[in-house]
This record gives sequence, structure tokens and C-alpha cells, in this order.
Amino acid sequence: MTSSQTAPAAERRTDVDLLRVVVVAGLVLFHSALVFDARDDFYVKNAETTGVTMVVTVLGVLWAMPLLFYVAGLAARHSLRRRGPAGYVAERLRRIAVPLVFATVAIVPVPQWLRSRADPAHQESYLEFLPRFFQVELDLAEFPFVLQGEYFETGHLWFLVLLLTFSLLLSLAARWRTPPRLGERMAELIRRRGAVLLPALPLALISMILGLEEEYAGWSRWAYLIFFCYGFAFAADERFRQAVRRDLRLVAACGLVLFAAGVPVLLSAGDDAFTASAPLAVLGRALYGAAGWCWLLAILGFLDRAPTRPPAGPASRPPRGGALRGYLSEAVLPLYVLHQPIVVAVAYQVVRWEAPIAVKYAVIAAGSLILTVLAYDLLVRRTSLTRFLFGLRPAKAGAGERPERGASTPG
Repeated sequence: MTSSQTAPAAERRTDVDLLRVVVVAGLVLFHSALVFDARDDFYVKNAETTGVTMVVTVLGVLWAMPLLFYVAGLAARHSLRRRGPAGYVAERLRRIAVPLVFATVAIVPVPQWLRSRADPAHQESYLEFLPRFFQVELDLAEFPFVLQGEYFETGHLWFLVLLLTFSLLLSLAARWRTPPRLGERMAELIRRRGAVLLPALPLALISMILGLEEEYAGWSRWAYLIFFCYGFAFAADERFRQAVRRDLRLVAACGLVLFAAGVPVLLSAGDDAFTASAPLAVLGRALYGAAGWCWLLAILGFLDRAPTRPPAGPASRPPRGGALRGYLSEAVLPLYVLHQPIVVAVAYQVVRWEAPIAVKYAVIAAGSLILTVLAYDLLVRRTSLTRFLFGLRPAKAGAGERPERGASTPG
């Protein structure tokens, strides 16, 4: 494999950075919508609910969290190349495990406490509730979510649990050398038109067999491992990216067809379609899994083909908006950690209003987004301790630190 074929380690896709920000902002809109969803058992529920929210949010569920895992796989390739397995593990523990543990103790109990207060028998204070939250038992069958309890949960931080697990598994696998011709054969295969669709097959198969898990944004936890591995594999060779650009129209067309066919089949299979063994449910899940891969590739491909302004030379001024992009890119992980408890706290107050659903939703979504950004800016990014607890690198003197090179992740 020549150096011209191998993806450059220093390359950074700012379009993917901004897409990660869009995904996290979209999660605020998504979780705000669950307050009004007739089907989902969210922490706080409005008295009046609707089925429209699930139909709309499924468009984001199909690709948003898979994209975060895929981009994390891209970043893992660059990080392993720079640090080696031991350095990669140390960096993942600092950037993922620390905020995971801190937020589980200090932030995640808040939504469960507010949920419990809907029961007149449980009107205790937050400090009185905490001992009940941390009554846990070990359940290895739920790996990697081995701590289970009546009130205990990782909540929205399930993403960090899975990302840390996948990263540690990758560090172990990295100690064995890949057969030297395997990557070359994969790159040669992907040069054939339409071959970029082949990775959809394992996703369809795992969705058929293992089912979909509603608590993990509508995908099996192990499907996310596939997306993570795909990101890691596709980062190895520039020909993968070229193939996506070449087959973009085909990928987009297949994604639309699979989605249009799969979602109605899945919805018509009934309430247990995510896990049922009925033929209609199995078929719907297979189409859903394949559609997710197509949508992910199509979104990345459209971003990749979008026109960009060519650089004016090394002496040119930095592009306008560069400081804002750097700020938002660094903020992704803290914003993700902070957003759901804030959404639940805002919704807890707003659902008591006498107002239409549209008004309440707008207030919850906009208010939560503003408060999340303010919490990050005022409470997280300004001190060394809070930066460490939320997985940020130490701030450099003067301007904000430039993000790490290579595709980055919320972790």
C-alpha cells in the first residue's frame, strides 16, 4: 500500500467535526420530543402526548448515534498510530472513563430523582434519593452494563460505556498484527462499483438476530461495535473515501428505498417488532439495519463532496469561523454529558403549564439548548479541575486549544 493510498494521519475533516455538533444539538431536540411521545417512557411526560414525534425522530435515530461510533472508529485509527496501544488506553481512560464515573455520580441521578417525584410516596430530597439510586447488583448478562438496580442507570451515558468498552477491545486487538495483504484486498474490493454497500449486510444480520434495543437509540449495542469497526477500517486507506464519493448516488438511492420499505414493515409488525421472531419483524429489522449504513455513508459522502474554499497559502489568514469551530468541537463531549439532565429539569417545570404541545416543546428545546451551552461555558471549560472531570485537555494559555489532529470523537 503506497503512501498516496493510505489516509494521511494529519488530515482533519472539519465537516465531520461540525456534524458531531449538529448530532449533539439534535439530541436536545430529540429528548425534548420524548416528553410528548405517546410510546416512550421518558422521565417526565406531558399530560397530552402524540404519536407524531416518533415518526419524525426515527429519521435521526437511523444515523445519528451510528455516526458518532463510526467517527470514533476513525479517530481510534489516528490515535493508535500516534500513541500505540498503551498510550491509546491511557488517553481513553482519561477522556472517557473520568467523565463517565464523575457524571454517573454527580449528574445521572437527577432524571431518575425527578421521575420518582411523580409518585406521591417518593417526595424525598435529592440527597435522600441518592442511596436508593446506588443500590446496585452485578449482572454479567447485560455486559457491558454490568451494574443494574431498580433506580440505577447509566442513562444517556450508555454511549460512553460502549465507547470505552469498544476502545479497550480495540487496544487488545491492536496487539496482533493484521495480515499484511488483508487491508490491501479490502481496498481493492471496495474499488468495485457498489462494493461500499456490502458492509450493510452484517448490520442487517445483527439487527435480525439480536434485535433492536430501544434504550440504546434503536440499535443493538453490538451493531454500534460494527459501526465503530467500520470507522476504524475505513480510516486506513484513502480509497474507501474515494469509493463513497464515487458511489454516492447509488448509496443515497438505496438508503431511501430501504428506509421507505423497512420502516413501514417494522411499524406494522407491532409493539414487539424490535425483538419479535415473526417474519415481518425480522424483515423490518434487516431493512432497517441496511438502511442505517446507507444513510450514514450518504451523509458523509454529501459532506465530502460539498464545495470548499481552497487554501490561500501558508501565510494566509485563518478561515473565518475557525475559532467558533474549535470551540464547538471541544465542547461536544461536555455538551453530550450535560444535555439530558438539563432537558429533564426544564421539562419537569414546563409540563405543568397550560399551553399547547408546540409551545411547550419550543420552550423545552430552546431553553435546554441555551442552558446546556451556558453550563458548559461557565461551569466546565474555565477551570482545570472541571475540564479534567469532563474529559477535556488542559487549556493552553491564550486562545483555546486547537483540537487534536485526525477525526475526533465526543469521547
